[in-house]
Amino acid sequence: MTNRISKVALVTGASRGIGAVIARQLASDGFSVAINYASSATEAARLAVELQKAGHQAIAVKADVASAEDVRRMFDEIEAQLGKVDVLVNNAGILKVMPLAQHSDELFDQTFNIHARGTFNTMREAATRLNDGGRIINFSSSTVGLNLPGYAVYIASKAAVESLTQVFAKEMRGRNITVNAVAPGPVATELFLHGKSEEHIQNFARMPPLERLGQPEDIARVVSFLAGPDSEWINGQILRANGGLV
Repeated sequence: MTNRISKVALVTGASRGIGAVIARQLASDGFSVAINYASSATEAARLAVELQKAGHQAIAVKADVASAEDVRRMFDEIEAQLGKVDVLVNNAGILKVMPLAQHSDELFDQTFNIHARGTFNTMREAATRLNDGGRIINFSSSTVGLNLPGYAVYIASKAAVESLTQVFAKEMRGRNITVNAVAPGPVATELFLHGKSEEHIQNFARMPPLERLGQPEDIARVVSFLAGPDSEWINGQILRANGGLV
């Protein structure tokens, strides 16, 4: 992609994992990148410096996406330092697997606050602050189609993201803004691998017909496509990037 130097991309939860790889990908595509983080300040700052040293414009911005006030301040800071946002990538997330009956109120609230409320907060802000012709790329999960035991609350929060995505795409009529969601299958990140045995990991790897786990780069390339000009006719869709898993 060329001639995108003036475009600005905001990636939430971008200090590590898939988010960091997405930030690198969009920077290489020519975007100025805002690296949002909630608590991983060191990692976010390190990534920003890495991108700056490679000749890209990048800043690290602290904000809790579950806080409407934080989200407003985050947009303010990005606009002051980089300019108005063109691409919003809602990547921030958590994954805690346990039977529904064992979930605490606190974990339920945390999961929905980050996934559903966080996506709501950033999209609501983007409704008036995103440049016309922009892109909103939310993150769901292919677990929504699998209905695996232990994932009930996580799946419910991601199903909410999918519904928000599809309705908001229609509400952006007249702005030439597309709103889509990426729904990865199992991806080899710290978030996914943590606490799983090698046998459990291999079981997941064998599930897709392509017989491997996804890699962060697989997902970053999908985001790159949705953020770019070739995806302008893709709108209100859930793109299940999972190797044919579901």
